[in-house]
Amino acid sequence: MASKNVVWHDASVTKEERRKKNNYQSYVLWFTGLSGSGKSTLANALARHLFNENIQTYVLDGDNIRHGLNKDLGFTDEDRKENIRRIGEVSKLFVDSGQIVLTAFISPFREDRQQVRDILDENEFFEVYVKCSLDECEIRDPKGLYKKARNNEIKHFTGIDSPYEEPENPAIIVDTEKQTVEESVKQIVDFLFEKRLINQNLS
Repeated sequence: MASKNVVWHDASVTKEERRKKNNYQSYVLWFTGLSGSGKSTLANALARHLFNENIQTYVLDGDNIRHGLNKDLGFTDEDRKENIRRIGEVSKLFVDSGQIVLTAFISPFREDRQQVRDILDENEFFEVYVKCSLDECEIRDPKGLYKKARNNEIKHFTGIDSPYEEPENPAIIVDTEKQTVEESVKQIVDFLFEKRLINQNLS
């Protein structure tokens, strides 16, 4: 709970002014999906594509955040909720700064993703469901985590002994089991163009 002695201080440069100077909107593309589905790979590929077109983005990656900001959190349901709450607040700061933020987090619970959506303004949160079956993710198992979870070396692992709640109405569904990274990036770029979130010449 915030102290009663803490007072919000308005910034001298507004979000709208930053957007006007950048010549593009700021918002969150929230990549959610099972471990191994390709969230980080896809977010970083999209970031490179947009960077090459002079659009500033920043990728918030689940593993990287747990090395610093959230290194005090484990993987219980409560810690997962707090992990996403903090990332939501950080994402909001990026949006206020006029940047596009790409978040790559399993974020298994619908309620937590909705809470992030709720702290942002309209058209500032776009849920990207990185769809990939559990079987395929286990085959990929790029970090060897599924194997450890199956051997009871890791507890509270999403998809094994902790649930993943699929998005009910995501802005985009990217099927990484059937599409290449390049095809997936194009799908998202086309969506951003259709929503007038980037200029036509970027597609």
